This record gives sequence, structure tokens and C-alpha cells, in this order.
Amino acid sequence: MRLSFLLRTSAVAALVLAIPTLAQVAKAPRYGTFGIDLASEDKTVKPGDDFWTYANGAWNKRTAIAADRGSAGVGVILSDEAEVNVRRILDDMAANPGAYGQTGRQVGDFYASWMDTAGIEARGTAPLKPYLTRIAAVKDKAGLQVLFASVGYASPVGIDIIPNLADPSRYTAAVGQGGLGMPRDYYLLPGDKYDAIRKAYRAYVQQMQELAGIPDASAKADAIVALETAMARDQWSPEQSRDIAKLNDPQTLAGLTAKAPDFDWPLLLKTAQLDSSPMVLMTQNTAVTAMGRIFAATPVQTWKDYLAYHFVSDHATFLPKAFDDARFAFYSTTLAGVQVQRDRWKRGVQLMNGSMGEAVGAIYVAKYYPPESEKQMGELIENLREAYHDRITASTWMDEPTRKAALAKLAAFEPRIGHPVKYIDYSSLKVDRTNLLANAMAVGEFQQQLELSRFPKPVDRTLWNMTPQTVNAYYNPLSNQITFPAAILQPPFFDPYADPAVNYGAIGAVIGHEMGHGFDDQGSQFGPTGKFENWWTDTAKAAFKLRTAALSAQYDAYEPIPGTKVKGGLTLGENIGDLGGIEASYAAYQKYQQKHGKSKVIGGLTGDQRFFLAYAQAWQSKLREGLQRQLLLTDPHSPAMFRVNGVVRNVDAWYKAFDVKPGDALYLPPEKRVHIW
Repeated sequence: MRLSFLLRTSAVAALVLAIPTLAQVAKAPRYGTFGIDLASEDKTVKPGDDFWTYANGAWNKRTAIAADRGSAGVGVILSDEAEVNVRRILDDMAANPGAYGQTGRQVGDFYASWMDTAGIEARGTAPLKPYLTRIAAVKDKAGLQVLFASVGYASPVGIDIIPNLADPSRYTAAVGQGGLGMPRDYYLLPGDKYDAIRKAYRAYVQQMQELAGIPDASAKADAIVALETAMARDQWSPEQSRDIAKLNDPQTLAGLTAKAPDFDWPLLLKTAQLDSSPMVLMTQNTAVTAMGRIFAATPVQTWKDYLAYHFVSDHATFLPKAFDDARFAFYSTTLAGVQVQRDRWKRGVQLMNGSMGEAVGAIYVAKYYPPESEKQMGELIENLREAYHDRITASTWMDEPTRKAALAKLAAFEPRIGHPVKYIDYSSLKVDRTNLLANAMAVGEFQQQLELSRFPKPVDRTLWNMTPQTVNAYYNPLSNQITFPAAILQPPFFDPYADPAVNYGAIGAVIGHEMGHGFDDQGSQFGPTGKFENWWTDTAKAAFKLRTAALSAQYDAYEPIPGTKVKGGLTLGENIGDLGGIEASYAAYQKYQQKHGKSKVIGGLTGDQRFFLAYAQAWQSKLREGLQRQLLLTDPHSPAMFRVNGVVRNVDAWYKAFDVKPGDALYLPPEKRVHIW
């Protein structure tokens, strides 16, 4: 059971397939003549009233969300492109597994086991039986806890391995809350909408058991939902679960036992093969204690029913179509509003990316990552580092001791671009071309054993938490690293042939955002090496909190869905990253012009206008209401519209670029604009 809210080699041959590389594509911007799609704009809207719609309104009107998607937009387009490219690799591996060596055979066999729908149907529920039999054999609460700590089984507490907050060069065991079938708030919020979701979930719990041939499914569904509801009442909210200081409760085994005495911690940790850890980070400590009380008060049979249901539900996509369809109907249609299941090959691509992603990623990089990208990204990042240095140095609210510490952390930032320097060795992973469920379980075991093999050693800073074919980026506070996979380094985020103003407005702001996480309300609690430590004076911290509170209040007022607002506290870190990112990237763009010459007017747009339009168009996105509601409750990112409108209204240069005046809807007087970094 993994703690999802906390962060986580033989070389794979670079195989030459008959696929054109990006370097073979014509050297011209993908969008327009300089990198912006002017046809996406809605000129009937004043930029000062709604800048997101001004930049994206025509796109929004003409774009429909695909029936198999919960959203449409830039991220979806790039993900689709990456999927097509990965599919070409996987199809060839599946068709010719022997031509690619051992790793190629493993990937090809795994993908083939996913695509073999006839075989999956023919085997029916037989692949489930060993796992359900193991659950049925449990006789007491010791047996339950063995399963709680075993790969592939649900648990009210998660056990994981993470870098030690006090010494991020070493690993530690960590425990936290877990075990729910829906996001926590869906069990608790009042109203007809949530009553209907809870009713649908209870029906789904019954349906999953019936499909698996489990008797008395109706009564068991009632008990399982009641158990999860009780757990939800005591679990931490998403806002609470992002407070690093409160999550940081390291305990010895004796201390852990004293705080949560209802669990057999020696048994749990031994089963997880983490009994050698001298300390255990007890995250969400009050929830873990409460989960123990609920564990002790709940009959063994109810827990067995809970485990059986969750095993079936959690692995439904690896079972016959009836299971897969039932899971899709609840989690995708009921919760997110998606009406049509994605093509099987597309889901197979995502499965392989999550299972053996670096094996595929090595080939993806060789085919689709042009060397031009690395050179330009290097200059962008260093200009951003200089921009942050200048802004921190000139800060009027930061005192000298805190400023010195902030600059030391900035200097220690380590950027990683494109792909890892080495790839995971998958040679020990056992793959069966005729047993998809066994393959999925084997991947979980492989990943756990891989982490356990690393546990006694110093933390390897070359490891990546994303594959190269992932359209995303991240900052890791425990290593002070920013990482940009190859797949995000594409238009409109980054185009090596686009106008520099466009690249600074798009990928520059993304880089600035990730760097800004090192200085957001949580990341600012980590030092240059990733150690959890206070480098702030009380005076500087008070000034920082005053500004972040003002930004949080701005976002609290935004209401994307009637009755459901943005949570300023939950999204604060991302909003700080967005605001600091665009201001630093704008400053970096000025540095670029100082080195390369002032930008000219292109297409009637100044360089500054192109910069801000590129930023807004990088956030082209629209969501189904169900998915939007789910994200508003659980996601620390604000909706795309407010990642634009909520940010630019605080940026002085935007007002000048688009002549925004008092009376415009987004106008804020200078004294109300929030500037942090």
C-alpha cells in the first residue's frame, strides 16, 4: 500500500524503428508563423475582463471534449501524440518480441497480454481465485495485517519508503492513512449530488462482488460502505495532507506503538520488509491512530469482505470486460462524466508507461527528443535562475539572513531535462503472455523489491519519478531538483523554432513554476539539500505569510461551478508557483533580450503581448463538470482559467502590455496586487 501524497539498471538499447524523428520535421513553428495560434483568440472579449477567454475563446467554442475523455486541451493533445508514438514501439515489440532482447520481449509480452481480450474473457475469473482464496484463508487480525502490508491489497494504512526529511540522503519507512474507494469528501459532503454518488458507489461495491461470485453481496456492500464512511470521517482533508510540518512526525517503533496501539507494527513492518528502519515517519498521525481504533472495532469478516471487494475493484481493468466496464461506469462516468471507454490500445499504452515506462522511454527519447531542445532549455533555465536571483536580491519584504539562505537554495537547484542518465533494469520482472492479472501483480512486487534494494543505500539522485514520455514536470523538495520530461518539451509549451517570447511565456513559466515550488508555502520549509529545516527569520516568515494569505483569499473567491469554489488553501502552493513562475519568466525574457537584442513587433503584437498570450494558450483546457468537481475537491491545482486570470491580474507588466485600466473586470489596484517572488 503506497503513500500517494508523498514523493517516490541494464541499459535499454536505443532501437531504430521506421518512425520519423522530430529532427526530420520542417524547421518552422507548429503554431502560426511565430508559435501562437491567433485563431484561438476571441477579440470580442477585452483582455482586461477575461484574459483566458481573450486568448482561448474561439478555441473553447469550437472544441468538443472527446467522448472518451474528461477534458480537452493542450495536455490532452500532447498526451495523445505521445500515445501514438509509444504505440508504434509497443506494436512492434508485441509482434516481434524476440527481436528486442530480454527487455523487449518482456514489454512485448506484457502488452500482448493486455491486448488479448479473447484470452482474458476465456479465462474468466480464474486469475482472481488465488488472491481471493488467500483473503478467505485469513482467520484473525494478524492475518489481516499481513495482507494490509502486502503488495496489491487494500489497507486502512499505507506503508512506503521515502527519503528521510531530516536527512534526505537516506531513506526511511513512512506510514499514513489509506483504504478509501472514493475521495474522502465524497463520503462526507451533504446535498443531493453527493447522496447520488454515494448511492451509486454502494451499488458498485455490490456489483463488483457479484461479478466475482462473492455471496451475500448486498449485505456486504452495506458493511463495506459503512466501514469506509467511518474511516473517511477521521481521515485528513486534502488541505491538511499538504501541510509538511504536520505530516512530519518521526517515531521509533515504540513511539509508533504508543500512538497507534491497535496495529501490530512489528508484524506490519516485517511483512513490508521494513523492520530494519530505525525510525518510521508517521504522517497524518491522528488519522493513523483513528484507523487503528476502527480496525480493532470492526469484525474480521467485515475486513475480509473489504479486502476481497477492493482487490476485485482495484484490478478490474485486468479482468473480463464486465469488470472493466463496471469500474469505468462508476469512476469515469459517474464521478467524471466520461461517457465512452478509451480504445484498448490507448489504455494499454498508459499501462505500459506505468509498468515498464523507462524501457519504453529509452526508445521514445531516441526517436522523438531533438538535441535542439536541450540546448535552448539550458539557456532558459539559467536565465530563470538569474531572474529569481535578481528578484530575491531586490525583495523589499525579506530580511538579509533569509535572503542569503534563499539565494543558497536557488544556487543549489538541480535541473534535469529530457530523460534519466540511466534506465531501470527490468530483467528480474516475470511476465506471462497469457496472464494479465499476474503481470500486474508482478509489476507491483518488482517495484517494491526495487525500492527495498535501494533502502539501505544512499538516495540515488539520478532517479526519476516520471518517464520521458510523460507530459508533465515536477519539483522534488527532498532533493531540490526540477525535472522536465521529453514529452512536455513540445509545442505549445516549447518549440525550438518559435519566437523566444513564446517559449518564455509558455515553457519558461512552467520552469519558473517548478522552481517556484522550492519557495512556496510548503517547499520553502526545505533547505538547499532537501532537508526539512527552517531557514527563515520570524520577521521574514510573517511577511511571507501576509502575502500568501492575500493570494489565497483571491482564489477563495473564484467559483467555477455554482456552489463549488476554488479552495485557496488547497491550491496555494500551485498558485504561488504560477505567480512566481510567470514573473520570473518575464524577467528572464528581459534578460534574453539584453543578450540577443530587443524583440520586434510581429503580427501586430509586441514581445510582451506574445509572452502573455503564449502563457494563456499553454493553459487551453476545458473539463466535464464531474471531473471539474472532483478536482476542485481534491486537486492542489486551480482550474486552467484561473491559472491565467488569477495570475496575470497580479503582474504589473501584463497591465501595460494590454492597456488594462480601472473598470476592467480583472483590474486590481497596485496596492492589492500580490507579489511574492
